Amino acid sequence: MSIAEQVDTDALRKSRGAFFTPPEVADYVVRWAVRTATDRVLEPSCGEAAFLLAAHQRLATLPTEGGEGSLDGVELHDASARAARVVLHDAGADARIRVSDFFTVEPAPVYDAVIGNPPYVRYQDFAGADRAASRRAALHAGVALTGLASSWAAFTVHSALFLKPGGRLGLVLPAELLSVNYAAQVRGFLMRRFARVRLVLFTERIFPGVLEDVVLLLAEGTGGTDHCELLQVQDADALAALDPDTASLWTPATTSGKWTSALLPSASAAAYAAATAGEAFSTLHTWGETTLGMVTGANKFFTLSPGQAADLGLAADELLELSPPGSRHLRGLSFTAHMRSELGIQGSATLLFRPSGEPGTAARAYIHEGEKRGVDTAYKCRVRTPWWRVPLVAPADLLLTYMNADTPRLTTNTAGARHLNSVHGVYLTEENRVLGRELLPLASLNSVTLVGAEIVGRAYGGGMLKLEPREADDLPVPSPGCVERCADALRAIRPRVRDYLRAGRLLDAVRLVDRIVLHDGVALDSAGISELEQAYAMLAARRRARGASARDSVSPHAMVLAGRGKGGTT
Repeated sequence: MSIAEQVDTDALRKSRGAFFTPPEVADYVVRWAVRTATDRVLEPSCGEAAFLLAAHQRLATLPTEGGEGSLDGVELHDASARAARVVLHDAGADARIRVSDFFTVEPAPVYDAVIGNPPYVRYQDFAGADRAASRRAALHAGVALTGLASSWAAFTVHSALFLKPGGRLGLVLPAELLSVNYAAQVRGFLMRRFARVRLVLFTERIFPGVLEDVVLLLAEGTGGTDHCELLQVQDADALAALDPDTASLWTPATTSGKWTSALLPSASAAAYAAATAGEAFSTLHTWGETTLGMVTGANKFFTLSPGQAADLGLAADELLELSPPGSRHLRGLSFTAHMRSELGIQGSATLLFRPSGEPGTAARAYIHEGEKRGVDTAYKCRVRTPWWRVPLVAPADLLLTYMNADTPRLTTNTAGARHLNSVHGVYLTEENRVLGRELLPLASLNSVTLVGAEIVGRAYGGGMLKLEPREADDLPVPSPGCVERCADALRAIRPRVRDYLRAGRLLDAVRLVDRIVLHDGVALDSAGISELEQAYAMLAARRRARGASARDSVSPHAMVLAGRGKGGTT
């Protein structure tokens, strides 16, 4: 047992974002970052010095150039710092380990290489003085991070400030770098600051038992760039044989926008770009506006089944027709009045309690019962007057699911029902309303839209894909012109697509639509369509695997990684 392990615990390590780094990863980053025997090397949050140890070994193999390199480390945890000194001393390394909060260390651009595995503390646990110090450090580089940023974001920016012009930054970062909104400022900073940005992506999770995927960030030079170099590898063991000359060039739509499409294999990325570059595809925002649904503040009180409403004696004019909470009933092409009625008979909450005027006797009694139960004290209820009158949202043309195990679904709201914030409403423009209500839910069941949802959406716990209204605006869907050209063919397959969806055979439905929208409408060949099918399967599998890791983890509250040495985050 190491010195640090004698006084440390899993919970303490997690609280400061300290997770161990496999030596194969540290060796790969160091081989790239350390180029001469005189290099000055810094490992922030060095833990037990996995990267500094690898750097010492690397320096010893390089030709002497009339000088000596140096090794510096910063570590918040005193016991880990002591352990690092012992490890490095035993290896014959002359290194300086400073016990300090890295965010409070004044940056000086004196290092040839800054390497490591930054601490990963989620925003929920990253608060107070620690968060304030991190945001000040990032602001030093002109990067204003949001309150949702995890610790690695500021750490990455602060680390870059210690590099000499032309120096190299090699970090192990969570794959959140590619996708989360709060990382937009970090992505923009990296593209402005460095002349080359290389990302090494893994097809398998390299830290077993840990929720997060990771990416290796290898950045160098100064002056900025508009593209990234991408390398994909199976796992940490395969890094040693990775040929840097196989890197592909990838240019994000915007430097700070999401980089999720970087995960696509090159052939899939080419097919996706070909499909979305022309006029056959646009975004959902082209069709109309996507908005949040109604917020009641207490769904159990305000949403009722027809049977409950009858038992309470509520008047019909004090109830509104509602799409029930949740979205399990919105997996087909349309939500009809008959479906809503059948759900109500089965006991679903298809009614919203919402007196528009003075409540009747039965409604007043129900309101009084709610007050006895404390419903009026719920936040959304107590901030409105009267507390029992829910702010309304007009019935939408289409309903869009936003928490999805497979992919977001568009459903025509032929029932004219109102919706809660468990789904989004899409309000089509006047010129697109007739065509969009009839055919957009059908046309959107194609491989480009499925891949696009994985790119613009966000993966959440349990492997669910979440799509907020702002992200839904960017969802690639067939353009009005494309849908109009394909209208007759889409109408012809509608019965078969409907039957497939009822049977839970989403991908069979997608293949039917692909033949019309992608093959005929976009002129993609079978190979291109196959690439998109595989791309969706790969992205969805990564998302679901993340959820499975969370469920299967032996100790979700102590995500400690196997391997020697610690270098921060996963």
